[in-house]
Amino acid sequence: MKLSYSTFFKGAGMGAADAVPGVSGGTIAIITAIYEELIHTIKQFGPGAFVVWRRGGWQALVEYLNLRFLLPLVAGIFVSLFSVAHVVTWLLQEQTVLLNAFFFGLVLASAIVVRHRMETWLWRYLPALLIGIVLAQWLPTLMPGIAMLGAPSLMLMAAGAIAISAMLLPGVSGSFLLLTMGLYGTVMEGIKAGDLMLLLPFGLGCLLGLLCFSRLLSWLLIRHHDATLQLLIGFIIGSLPTLWPWRELLSYQLGPDEQMIPLEYRYLLPHDYAVLTGESAHMISALALMLVGVILVLAISRYANSPNHSHKEDDSHA
Repeated sequence: MKLSYSTFFKGAGMGAADAVPGVSGGTIAIITAIYEELIHTIKQFGPGAFVVWRRGGWQALVEYLNLRFLLPLVAGIFVSLFSVAHVVTWLLQEQTVLLNAFFFGLVLASAIVVRHRMETWLWRYLPALLIGIVLAQWLPTLMPGIAMLGAPSLMLMAAGAIAISAMLLPGVSGSFLLLTMGLYGTVMEGIKAGDLMLLLPFGLGCLLGLLCFSRLLSWLLIRHHDATLQLLIGFIIGSLPTLWPWRELLSYQLGPDEQMIPLEYRYLLPHDYAVLTGESAHMISALALMLVGVILVLAISRYANSPNHSHKEDDSHA
C-alpha cells in the first residue's frame, strides 16, 4: 500500500493548527483541498466496514476506508501534536501578537478559498452564513458548563468529543474551546507527557465525536453542498476575533484546574494596545505576517487544486 508524503505534511499542518487556540485543523484541510474527502472518509467507519471486510477481505477494506489517504494524514497529525505543536505553543506564549497575526491572515484567506469552492451563491444561503457567525461566537460561552459534569473522566470525554468535532469545522478551534472549558493546559500537558489516564477518556470522546459529527457533515455536504460551505464561511468569519493580535482581556474565571478562562476581550488598534499594555504592538511585523498568511493560503490552495498536483495525488494512491 503506497502512501502519500504530501498527505502526511497536510496532516502535520492540521496537528500544528489544532494546538493553537483560535485555529482549526479543519481550516488547514480546507486550504489544502482535502476537507470533503476527509469528512466522507471518516464517515465510512462503522458497521458497514465490517461487512466489507467479511465480503472482500483486507484489500476491499483498505479501499472502503480510504486508508491510503487516512493513514498518512493521521500519522502527520500525531507527529505534529507531539513535536511541532510544542514549538507552536511556545510561540503562543512568547510571541502571541506575531503568531496571532500570522494565523489571522491565514484564517481570513481561508474564507476566500471556501468561497471559490462553491458552485453558485444564492441569497437563500445568507442565513447559513449568519448562523455560522453566531455559532462561532456563541459556542465558547457554553464551554465552562462542562465543569458541571463533575467526574474528571466524563469531563475529558465530553471535552474530547467537542474538541474533535470543532476540529472538523474550519474556523472553530478545538483548542480554543478546550481553553474556555479550562482544560487546554491539562490536555496539552497530558499529550506531552503521554498520560494514559488522561488520554484514554479524552481519546474515547474524540472517537465518539468523530463518528457522529462526520456523518452529519457528510450528509450536509452531499445534500446541501453550497449552503454548507456558506455555513463554514460563517464559522471562519466568526472565529476571526479570537485571533485579533491586539486585544485586552477584560474578564475571566478560573477553571477546574485553576487555569484562567477568558470571558471577554476588548479589541484594540495597535497604538492603543501599546499604550494600554505597555508592550510593543509589533505593528509592521504583525501586518507583514498577516500578509504572509494570506499569500501562503492562496498559494497552497492554488497548488492543491492545480491539475498537475491532482494527477500526482491520484498516482500516489494507486
